[in-house]
Amino acid sequence: MNDALSGLTRRGWTFLAVGGGAVLAAVLAGQRDVLRVGLLLVVVPAISLMVALRSRVRLAASRSVEPPRVSVGERATVRLQLANSARIPTGVLLVEDSIPFTLGARPRFVLDHVWSRFRRDVTYSIDPVVRGRYKVGPLTVRVTDPFGMVELRRAFSDVGTLIVTPTVHQLPPVRLVGEWSGSGESRPRAIAAAGEEDATIRAYRIGDDMRRVHWRATAHHGELMVRREEQPWQSRATLLLDTRTSGHTGEGIDSSLEWSVTAAASVGVHLAERGYAVRLVTDHGGAVSTNWHDPASGPGDAKVSLLDALAVVQPQRDASIGRWPDLLSGAEAATGLLVGVFGRLTEPEAHVVAGLRQGSTAALAVVLDVMSWTSLGENSREQVRLTAGVQVLRSAGWNVIVAKRGEHLATLWERLGLQRPAVQAQATAGVSTGPEAS
Repeated sequence: MNDALSGLTRRGWTFLAVGGGAVLAAVLAGQRDVLRVGLLLVVVPAISLMVALRSRVRLAASRSVEPPRVSVGERATVRLQLANSARIPTGVLLVEDSIPFTLGARPRFVLDHVWSRFRRDVTYSIDPVVRGRYKVGPLTVRVTDPFGMVELRRAFSDVGTLIVTPTVHQLPPVRLVGEWSGSGESRPRAIAAAGEEDATIRAYRIGDDMRRVHWRATAHHGELMVRREEQPWQSRATLLLDTRTSGHTGEGIDSSLEWSVTAAASVGVHLAERGYAVRLVTDHGGAVSTNWHDPASGPGDAKVSLLDALAVVQPQRDASIGRWPDLLSGAEAATGLLVGVFGRLTEPEAHVVAGLRQGSTAALAVVLDVMSWTSLGENSREQVRLTAGVQVLRSAGWNVIVAKRGEHLATLWERLGLQRPAVQAQATAGVSTGPEAS
């Protein structure tokens, strides 16, 4: 009863209060005309409440979000299907959908003349400017009577999901060092031809198929040997994204972290389109996928899974560069191309990052000049720190490019791909310009 009475509006309560007072005064004074007026004032909101309660039970709603995945700046459409299954017409419907404030204001609609067996499709658009994974809904419907006496709310449980992925910039094709690296047990046949005759043979392991036993090698080594599985060679790339709060500046969509996420998305999609199996690694491994996004399952699937992982990346206060070597440990993680997008690096932190290149055929680094994302302008101390960190990486063989706010990612990528590792450049310079041996 209390729930039903809570649906009365201020007008409804006013009618009840005035009507009740009129009825009481009429009884005490013996005025029949006043009694009739008081009863009318009480009956009108009561009837409106009964009609609204009866119609509220038979409302149904469903939704769809098309497309369910968009990039920042693209438009998504939400379609709501409303139906009134009751035989009694419903009053005015006030429809409100719940969406996060980052997607804009809550959409509201007014539906009048909701008759029996009513069906109506309502659509509205969302233009997201912030990446993320959002819940769209639930829908809230307010049922009102024509006299404005009653307003009843009903929330539906149906909720849609919208994934907003980072913006992807088209990158120019550049020749990268380490285009091909292994993804299995097999190694190139050229190794065996060079004299390592057992390159495709290994010791027997429990569970191996006996049909793979290599009897000649078994007799030669004195233990059971089997042929390795032949697996195709494939390009692999690891994307290391710096999500440390201390490594970035700026707020919201104009922060250096958002630029880094966009850069990682653009590089990852670019490499996936070129046939790379791409792996995303951040300090907060629970929030992203650290699996290989293999284009063998389809370039589209690899890009979708990678962008979905980047859509939910958030800054981490407890992130530490000291944990990065553990994140990249293992044979699979240490092979292939390593691309890092880094924020602010101190010289000791740069030495840790420089050591991550071990086992990789090539390492590319985009180091952000984070001070350019602030209004403080250039800071001599920060510039010295930035230069020192970049020099440490280059000395360890990294190809490094410094990114400032406002610079186009395609231009940076082209410059990064054209560079040679510092150790290679120094070696070449030593051969061509060094003193001749006597």
